[in-house]
Amino acid sequence: MTIAKETLDHVKRWEGLRLEAYPDPGSKDGNPWTIGYGHTSDAFMKVYKGQKITQDQAEAALEYDLGEAEAIVMRLVKVPLSDGQRGALTSFVFNVGQGNFSKSTLLKRLNAGDYDAVPGQLAKWVKNDGKTMQGLVNRRAAEAGLWAKGSFVASRTVEAAPPSPLTKLATPEGLTAAGGLLAGLTGTLQGSGPVSYALAGLVLMAGAYVLIRLIRTGA
Repeated sequence: MTIAKETLDHVKRWEGLRLEAYPDPGSKDGNPWTIGYGHTSDAFMKVYKGQKITQDQAEAALEYDLGEAEAIVMRLVKVPLSDGQRGALTSFVFNVGQGNFSKSTLLKRLNAGDYDAVPGQLAKWVKNDGKTMQGLVNRRAAEAGLWAKGSFVASRTVEAAPPSPLTKLATPEGLTAAGGLLAGLTGTLQGSGPVSYALAGLVLMAGAYVLIRLIRTGA
């Protein structure tokens, strides 16, 4: 599986590159030892104290690790994803692991079709040993940005609103009726006296009736 360049570049920015193995700062014995772009021991490459690798080896290990993370995403997520969304979740799984992702509320809500919940759920994964880490806050924000980029899905369908009466009047039939009404009214008002006023009232009533019929017909 080929990992998108944007996903690779994203993870590289947050993992950083170390070509010599370094210990887990929170572990007494240093395990798990880490090298390259956050790579720890697996079938692809064992990591041990004093180990050194080249940048090409680090790149290969990263592509392997992200391939595994992306495969987890594709297996556990049951709804369609854009490239950006898949990349964001791949980065997330690479960081928190399959176990955490599989049991997360994020995955549950996403599989229920609630795409909009993902950025907020990502923002909850910012603690290490119970303490909020600014680095994780920033990383989750970057993943949320990657998630939103090029998004093509939405959580809810939005029904089109019915056309308003004004929209219906902006048709050839409506405009013709309105023009006839105005012409008749203008001609009637050129006279004066009770008869002209009465005729003007009748013209207005007739025009209103015609317009109402047009609106109902177009509904």
